[in-house]
Amino acid sequence: MPFVFKRLALLMSITVALAADKEQAFHAPAAASMAHRQTVGQVTIGAETYVAGDKVRAAFGRLVPYDYGVLPVLVVIQNDSRESIRLDQMTAEYVGPHGSRVTATPSGDVKYARPPHRPDLGTAPPMPIPIKKKNPLAAPEIEGRALAAQMVAPGLTASGFLYFETQLQNGATIYLSGLTEARSGKELFYFEIPVE
Repeated sequence: MPFVFKRLALLMSITVALAADKEQAFHAPAAASMAHRQTVGQVTIGAETYVAGDKVRAAFGRLVPYDYGVLPVLVVIQNDSRESIRLDQMTAEYVGPHGSRVTATPSGDVKYARPPHRPDLGTAPPMPIPIKKKNPLAAPEIEGRALAAQMVAPGLTASGFLYFETQLQNGATIYLSGLTEARSGKELFYFEIPVE
């Protein structure tokens, strides 16, 4: 009997380890190592678009938000200053090469970016039982991977995705403002990070 329990415990630990590996497959890079970054004072912010490929799979699994009109941008904030930095008043915009601006969509609202599919009633008779398709943008990874930190303490990093309902444009930038020092309330200079 004890052998059966040991075997069961081993199988359960392997299952838990595999599930943990699956959930923790995505790791944000250091802000200083990102190709697109800016440093103001002792705060470095890096930004990178996630359109397709292995990095999108690591972050969102089979979901590719860009296929549904949502551009995810990974933002990594490294605070090397001696002051805590507040992010709760931060605003984020995707600025196109000709000055067009798109404000970041709150992660909880991304699922509404894709309108519901309307059936074409003119070509086929209506089905007696409506079939509902799940909205792919309602995936838990969208909110789970969003930039949700309210503050970044000295020496620490915060990272997550900002979501923009736009297409990727050459020459575009991510414009971040409203970051403030927690103690003094002094606003940091804005960040304007090029993304491709």
